[in-house]
Amino acid sequence: MRIPAHSVCTAIRDDIVAGVHERGGRLTEEVLARRYGVSRVPVREALRTLEAEGFVVTRRHAGACVAEPTEQEAADLLEMRMLLEPLGASRAAQRRTEAHLKVLRGLVRLGQERARQGNSDDLRSLSGWFHETLAQATGSPALTSALTQLRHKIAWMYAAEGPADPVEYWAEHGVIVDAVARGDGDRARSVTALHTERASAGHRLRFASGAGRADRVRNSQHAVNMPSIRH
Repeated sequence: MRIPAHSVCTAIRDDIVAGVHERGGRLTEEVLARRYGVSRVPVREALRTLEAEGFVVTRRHAGACVAEPTEQEAADLLEMRMLLEPLGASRAAQRRTEAHLKVLRGLVRLGQERARQGNSDDLRSLSGWFHETLAQATGSPALTSALTQLRHKIAWMYAAEGPADPVEYWAEHGVIVDAVARGDGDRARSVTALHTERASAGHRLRFASGAGRADRVRNSQHAVNMPSIRH
């Protein structure tokens, strides 16, 4: 594999999230440089960035290794998302451009079409694209970066079940976009909070010490009785 030097960080991060580089495994500059077809300099820079992001740790006598977050740290990420995604939607309602709205509406239409057809293959990537665009619409590089890192880390630490009702799931995306389009920050915040809570309920830790613990972490994010967000 040969990739541009500026893409090394993204490539290593993607491989960590995908499990190519296992939790706790060593990340040797020479091996990584050979794998990605670059010199050791961009690899070294990438490892520093990934350490700052929490994907990599430096250990005495071992060097750079893939981080091994605890179950509590993983649970904290879902709680952070519950706070930041509604904030992001509220900011997007105030700062979005017409270009953002065009992309968001197009993604909702495509997601709803795929959901009605029962074609779930593309829904996960479409949802990721939707939330990435919504984050960009905040007009805040710091908030966009924080939301993007959260999504990467949650995808790394959790296996996410698909929504029980994909059509309803994409209808919720449509409600969020309607609120953002109207500039209604309070509405965008509230409907995104409910949507995020529902989505979090389907997450299971990939590295849980036991199924019971994984279920407790998952269910702790899930309200017992959540109203519809359509109205």
